[in-house]
Amino acid sequence: MDRPNGIERVLREAAPHQIFDALRDLIESRYGASQVDLLVADYAMTMLQPVGVLPHTRSPVPVHGSDPGRAFGAQEPHTVRNPDASTVTVYVPVSVRGDRHGVLSITLPDDGGGPDEALVEDFRACADALAHELVVAERDTDLFLRARRAERLTLAAEMQWQLLPGRSCARPEYSVGAQLEPAYAVHGDNFDWSASADDLTLTVNNGMGEGIEAALLTNLAVNALRNARRAGLSLADQAYLADQAIYGQYQGSSYLATLLLRFDLPTGNVEIIDAGSPRVWRLRAGVVEAIELEAQMPLGMFEDTVYTPQHFTVEPGDRLFFVSDGVYDALSPSGEKYSVRALVSAITETRLLPATQVPRAVLEKLLGHRGPGPSMDDALVLCLDWHGRQAEA
Repeated sequence: MDRPNGIERVLREAAPHQIFDALRDLIESRYGASQVDLLVADYAMTMLQPVGVLPHTRSPVPVHGSDPGRAFGAQEPHTVRNPDASTVTVYVPVSVRGDRHGVLSITLPDDGGGPDEALVEDFRACADALAHELVVAERDTDLFLRARRAERLTLAAEMQWQLLPGRSCARPEYSVGAQLEPAYAVHGDNFDWSASADDLTLTVNNGMGEGIEAALLTNLAVNALRNARRAGLSLADQAYLADQAIYGQYQGSSYLATLLLRFDLPTGNVEIIDAGSPRVWRLRAGVVEAIELEAQMPLGMFEDTVYTPQHFTVEPGDRLFFVSDGVYDALSPSGEKYSVRALVSAITETRLLPATQVPRAVLEKLLGHRGPGPSMDDALVLCLDWHGRQAEA
């Protein structure tokens, strides 16, 4: 059976908006499945939304406390038998390079033995092939992007989400997860990353202002940083050129706080520029501590600002947190700020979760503190687990 190659060929030949339809037809004909569904994670990462022609789709499924949510969270297949209907359903995560897109649900007749390991691996191959094609298809169709929306995005949020590289990624040396809140009305907070053979460049941005103005500022900053990075410039020069671009546009009336980091993958050495940025926390051997840095001017505040990198080292097992001002400044209904103590407690309580799940869990604790009222500011949480590079034999 030409499992992986055959699946990929079928998906490549399908129109972008029909890739899931093509995969569903293949699974139903090849494996005798009675139902095949694709559920994609919404922007808040709290719901799994069925893909279909809106508004004629099934109801969304919560990530927490559901069978497909279990597969999504653990990133492992999960099998559920339904004796009343004589069926068995296999939920398989749809992910690419650590970025979690959703879950593939496949329902089969139950012969009493359940799906064997080889069959589950076939379904994983289907889900993996679909995940890669989803990334490509989103350039040409809105079907899957629309399915992700539990509610309408503001225009500012639309602009911010389109800037992101993803919400998680993984390599042998590290794994990263990040989340923005409020997901459907985010203003100026943003993050970006890019990896090569021996380094990872990471930026965490906290833009001033609200709505479209904040989104435009962040768009300018992120693209200026990418332009400098892709030209092969040093971290200091990336900050300098982005600073010049923002100052040239706004003349100091608007500026952007950012963290710029470059991780050397073989050694764990980190070069960092703190441009009035979100704070950095490290969890090492169960102890949470802030990484103290020399704060430099935000990007675009003054003309011809010179930035000086600082350095520290990460060790295997370290977990780094990057948290924007919207976390510290969040107010409870009684007006009490979300304290550093509460943040440290949240970091400690989530220490056993994988990096991809940590930002959502921390933000849930923040929302519990803030209550149901509207947010006064964006909140960004990014978590990086450092595994280190294994020495070659």
